[in-house]
Amino acid sequence: MIPRYTRPEMASIWEPQTRFKIWFEIEAHAADALAELGTIPKDAAKTIWAKAKDATFDVERIDEIERETKHDVIAFLTHLAEIVGPEARFVHQGMTSSDVLDTCLNVQLVRAADILIADIDRLLAALKTRAFEHKMTPTIGRSHGIHAEPVTFGLKLAFAYAEFTRNRERLVAARKEVATCAISGAVGTFAQIDPRVEEHVAKAMGLEPEPISTQVIPRDRHAMYFATLGVIASSMERLAVEIRHMQRTEVLEAEEFFSEGQKGSSAMPHKRNPVLTENITGLSRMVRAYVTPALENVVLWHERDISHSSAERMFGPDATVTLDFALNRMAGVIEKLLVYPANMQKNLDRLGGLVHSQRVLIALTQKGASREDSYKMVQRNAMPVWRGEGDFQTLLKGDADVKKYLTDDEIAEKFDLGYHLKHVDTIFKRVFGES
Repeated sequence: MIPRYTRPEMASIWEPQTRFKIWFEIEAHAADALAELGTIPKDAAKTIWAKAKDATFDVERIDEIERETKHDVIAFLTHLAEIVGPEARFVHQGMTSSDVLDTCLNVQLVRAADILIADIDRLLAALKTRAFEHKMTPTIGRSHGIHAEPVTFGLKLAFAYAEFTRNRERLVAARKEVATCAISGAVGTFAQIDPRVEEHVAKAMGLEPEPISTQVIPRDRHAMYFATLGVIASSMERLAVEIRHMQRTEVLEAEEFFSEGQKGSSAMPHKRNPVLTENITGLSRMVRAYVTPALENVVLWHERDISHSSAERMFGPDATVTLDFALNRMAGVIEKLLVYPANMQKNLDRLGGLVHSQRVLIALTQKGASREDSYKMVQRNAMPVWRGEGDFQTLLKGDADVKKYLTDDEIAEKFDLGYHLKHVDTIFKRVFGES
């Protein structure tokens, strides 16, 4: 985790003190279940809670023990015994390290998902507000980066809103899929511990019992979780790149808010650069980079190995922390985005009406011209305009072949901008409902 791109709430989920607190809760809840089953004394379970529930675990001490034992869970249990006393002998009975590690990781991922869902909600709210603000603000639609036909800026934002609505649903599903608990012991057979212990711990930790674990929780669950984060990152980069293109000097239809005192360049005082969306683009690449090791972690040897462990210790915190930061940055960009309708209209008009070429093409076919001939007539009048030689409507009205099918008034009618926007309300209702 890099402090520059880290928000405190998400970072706290991955701090050692939080991790050890979760480990303790897993162990203590398991002790409660064991006590109810008569496997350990009830007083021992109560003592474990009483002695360590409010304890601050000594991270340096645990690290010191681990340097000798070369085992993180044993180091923690040794330190826990120093706090609890003799009753600590009843901790971890019938359990294996993965029971603690995997259940803890899933608790952390669930908590991280809750924050990320809230982040998406903030972004969705910003997109909806700005979409309705610019619902009927006309702008040019582009395909291949080239002027195509008119759209509205509100539609661009509505598209992003719909995409992030899907991403929210994906993340909710990924959260549910990863929210499982395994307290099944060595190789997952429950030979040394009753399955009811797992059920008790799962309920206490807000999880579901893993139907079948092989000493580790199956990593296909985690692969789907991090793949979902990768998809969200890609959606975020798509929106970031759109804004970056719109901020280019030659376009300048929208730009990031530029605060008082902000500097764009160390060399050129005039610069206003899209630094936030460029940053989001880079961070999105990093989130996607963590998807591959998550997928590769699915492939473990037999009932378990720990080839997944080192990778998860890195990408678990980094992917969630990075996406959390980037989502909040993107929400801020949308909330403060500077929009320039006059420039949008200027760009719309830049090609002298060529954006209406399809309407003319269709009109000619409806009046009896073949599609091939209609296309040739429209294109031969469009190409000079593309080169800056004349006005499209004027050239069409001067084309004898076109005039065989369309009057001047019929040609002029095909240049109505409102025609392209007549279904904006329908699209908005599909995206936002009746609000």
